[in-house]
Amino acid sequence: MANSLSARKRARQAERNRRHNASQRSHVRSAIKNVLRAIEKGDKAAAEAAYKSAVPAIDRSVSQGIMPKNTASRHKSRLNTHIRAM
Repeated sequence: MANSLSARKRARQAERNRRHNASQRSHVRSAIKNVLRAIEKGDKAAAEAAYKSAVPAIDRSVSQGIMPKNTASRHKSRLNTHIRAM
């Protein structure tokens, strides 16, 4: 455990940031899974709607530094390819 006052504060901030990042990461993963579930069901309208709500969540995760830019681009591209193939 940290001993100095500033190290304790940094430890508190790191824990708070870790919880926030985990929450945001979970939100993005859920959005991606919603699109995949709609694709599996074969409902193109639902898949497109889920995709439209997932894209801003993915982009937000990039701007917050939770996901690398290329990873986000890859997710969006693959989801879109699955939807177009329906």
